[in-house]
Amino acid sequence: MTSPRRIGLIVPSSNVTMETELPELLARHPSASTRPFTFHSSRAVLHRVDAESLRRMVAESDRCAREIADARVDAVAYACLIAVMAEGAGAHEAAEARLAGILAGAGCSAPVTSSAGALVRQLKRLGAARVAIVAPYVRPLTKLVIEYLAAYGIEVVASVSLGIADNVEVGRLDPGQLVDHASQLDLADADAVVLSACVQMPSLSAIDAARCELRRPVISAATATADELLMLLGESPGGPELGAALAPADGHAGDDLSA
Repeated sequence: MTSPRRIGLIVPSSNVTMETELPELLARHPSASTRPFTFHSSRAVLHRVDAESLRRMVAESDRCAREIADARVDAVAYACLIAVMAEGAGAHEAAEARLAGILAGAGCSAPVTSSAGALVRQLKRLGAARVAIVAPYVRPLTKLVIEYLAAYGIEVVASVSLGIADNVEVGRLDPGQLVDHASQLDLADADAVVLSACVQMPSLSAIDAARCELRRPVISAATATADELLMLLGESPGGPELGAALAPADGHAGDDLSA
């Protein structure tokens, strides 16, 4: 019997969304029928989404990597977006390299992605230079996301901040309301929409509806992370079976985004 692919996750302690949406996304991939994915997590304490709590969480990520190394995983996702982006431009590259080094030092040579880096790189692959985002954060933290994306040549032309600091409450948000939040934005200049710029805000069940309603490519922190995990494992990413993140919506998503 073919052994499963083991995915290591470093998640905030209060996060319940990535351990739900990533398994669902990867289970949809055609290769999962013959070689499934298993998920192995280590948690870093985070209750409230504020600057000090995020700094403490980042400090625990090295310990999390050492724990995950014992499972001899095949790829690792550092599944916290705002904690990395709050460190400023270049933070995701530094975090990914640091964690990969810790894993290797513990006898596990798994490649590493981060949700922050995955989001940046997927927007680059889409050619989306101008985006709209929906974020659950208080406004100063959403501003950090906007500044971080700007450092990589991605302009946020419209955004929603839901103003929720309690990370447990973020995980309880109704994804069905995300399309309404996004549709209230001026999307005239937006090449793509990030329906959830947060690893804790659930969005997977709303992505297909958002793509059809907004007539633009729609991604989330989770779909971007899933695509990168697949690429790290040598699989093809994207497609309708992975949440329709990159699939055409009535022909619109196939248009030249650079026009």
